[in-house]
Amino acid sequence: QVQLVESGGGLVQPGGSLRLSCAASGRMFSMGWYRQAPGTQRELVATFTGSGRTNYADSVKGRFTISRDNAKNTVYLQMNSLKPEDTAVYYCNAKKYSWSSDYWGQGTQVTVSS
Repeated sequence: QVQLVESGGGLVQPGGSLRLSCAASGRMFSMGWYRQAPGTQRELVATFTGSGRTNYADSVKGRFTISRDNAKNTVYLQMNSLKPEDTAVYYCNAKKYSWSSDYWGQGTQVTVSS
C-alpha cells in the first residue's frame, strides 16, 4: 500500500512563498502535485513524469518549481509570487508503476490572502 504524507501548506500574503513536501512510502514511477479550489475540478499543477520530465500548468509557470529527492522518495513544490487564485487544497499524486492506479495524499490547504 502506498502512503503519501504531505506538509507545508498554510496562510500566506499575496506575493509570498510556500514550499510543499510529499514523502512517499517507497520509490514511485511518477509524482506530482494537483490542486482543487472550491467548486472546481482538480487540476494539474506540476509533475515529474516517469521519464523524469516536468510538466507545469500554464498558470504557475515561472512561479512554481517542482523538485525531488530520490533518496528520500520526496517531491517538493516551491511556490513563489503566490496569488489569491492559487488558493486551493493541494494534493500529492503518485503512481507506483506506469500501469498502476493513482495514489493521492490527504491534501494540504494553501490560502493566499491579505
